[in-house]
Amino acid sequence: MPDALPPLQGGCLCGQVRYEATPDHRDGYYCHCRMCQLAFGNTRAAFFNLRKSEVRWLGVPPTSYASSKIARRGFCGRCGTPLSFEFLEGERMDLSVGSLDEPGLLQPTEHFAVESRIDRWFHDDGLPQNRIADNAEIRQRWRDAYGDGVLPGLQAVRAAAQPGTMPASHAPEDPA
Repeated sequence: MPDALPPLQGGCLCGQVRYEATPDHRDGYYCHCRMCQLAFGNTRAAFFNLRKSEVRWLGVPPTSYASSKIARRGFCGRCGTPLSFEFLEGERMDLSVGSLDEPGLLQPTEHFAVESRIDRWFHDDGLPQNRIADNAEIRQRWRDAYGDGVLPGLQAVRAAAQPGTMPASHAPEDPA
């Protein structure tokens, strides 16, 4: 049996949120979905996937944002660094490659959600390119949460929101 890989360390820009991750691989992927583009303020997000049990938050855990009915994103509440993505119902999560102390230890293996990629900012590097619609498990999660005819993504989330309302975790405090 091969030796276990050493733990990966990472955290946010200001250092408030730190983690240790112990995945059994060193592979990552690029997500081009519109929600990741907005969450990262970039043309794509680089993630690596691992079991939630393989992540240990050291000190202050990330602040989370419910980006849809089925998922949440973790970030530093002080400096804003995007750190994680996870489906609420699942044993796995993603951590951002850029938050690693040594991001060069991972290598990209695919592009995901390429139907949303921004072509002017995309360089075909020969990696496999996959669409959300080709992932039956993710499609089903979205259908269960938003209905049979839903197209997964930002438009479904925005269409489901009532105009003028915010999620409870982000509503202004009651002045009373």
